[in-house]
Amino acid sequence: MKDLTQSLLDTEDEVMLRDAARGFLADASPVSALRANRDAGRAHDPALWAEMAQMGWTGVLIPEDAGGADMGHRAAGILAEEMGRVLAASPYLSTAVIAASVLRQAGPRGTGALQAIAAGEATYALALDEGPKFAPATTALKAERQGNAFRLSGVKAFVADGSTAGRVLLLARTSGMPGDTEGLTLFDIDADRAGLQRQALSTIDSRDHARLVFDGVTATGDDIIGDLDAGLAALRPGVQAGQAALAAELTGLAGGAAAITLGYLKERKQFDRTIGSFQALQHRAAHLWSEIEVTLSAIANAGRVLDATPDDAALAVSLAKARAAQTAKLAVSEAVQMHGGIGMTDAYDIGFFMKRARVGAEWLGDYGHHAAIIAAARGF
Repeated sequence: MKDLTQSLLDTEDEVMLRDAARGFLADASPVSALRANRDAGRAHDPALWAEMAQMGWTGVLIPEDAGGADMGHRAAGILAEEMGRVLAASPYLSTAVIAASVLRQAGPRGTGALQAIAAGEATYALALDEGPKFAPATTALKAERQGNAFRLSGVKAFVADGSTAGRVLLLARTSGMPGDTEGLTLFDIDADRAGLQRQALSTIDSRDHARLVFDGVTATGDDIIGDLDAGLAALRPGVQAGQAALAAELTGLAGGAAAITLGYLKERKQFDRTIGSFQALQHRAAHLWSEIEVTLSAIANAGRVLDATPDDAALAVSLAKARAAQTAKLAVSEAVQMHGGIGMTDAYDIGFFMKRARVGAEWLGDYGHHAAIIAAARGF
């Protein structure tokens, strides 16, 4: 499947970045690597993460004076998109995108952490969700004052990269009630801190997710990112960056699933003809191609707005995430159906795309969440 929109939207440097990423991932992390990780019982291959660090991907959003490449959100999206095409598993979104975007707003407080991320020495998990849906304001996990420290008690239900990350960005309630947008504080804590239990979850996408239980974990004022009781403001740059990059990954996933399906249509024969010659399947493939192309434009726009005017990025990011979730859903549904019965078996890789699409659509806000933001912005 030819990516016409990509060639029109990318600058020369971005084309070079995409080509380099695609070539590297095709060799270092094909879809078969996800199967190997799953069968070996590991969430991702640490050697792959180390190679990504050597290539500068871990520092894509980190300033040069902190050891990063500072390539910007559009570049971060390109890398995520190429990872999505081959379902490359790594802490990239949680660490190099979300945590890096949060910590670069923390001034000198975040410099050391940014340097560790850029060097590939630190990994992060973002502990937000406490229920089945993305709703940070409903946080109930308590951070109760004890002298100059805080006592953290509660549960985070679904934490991406939660069982392997070395550090955790945690949103906790320091005042108010669940549902209040004020009274939330963002903490950066060591994942091995006393009182923190990490329970690995078995998820359909074979990635690292965990339930984190905080039982009297001690945090200090030095662990706070941003201002006390203003955690959502400190968190916003990371969440928006993560949503845009996740949208890019989902769109790359859609392209990868479509490419595999087109290859299958050209090989599979029925009635002495390749099934790709059937007009009904050609129409479905053409419709999917069109949807992916439109979504690629939304992805590129979200990255550019985050780079140019991040304070105005909410609408562009939500549009990208909403479209990406729907496009990925269409791509994997069509892929499994056009593969026929074999598409439902574990023997074929296409099922991995469907599973990852389902998890990615929910993380950091599902279609309904982002559609509501778009509707509100447009006055509906």
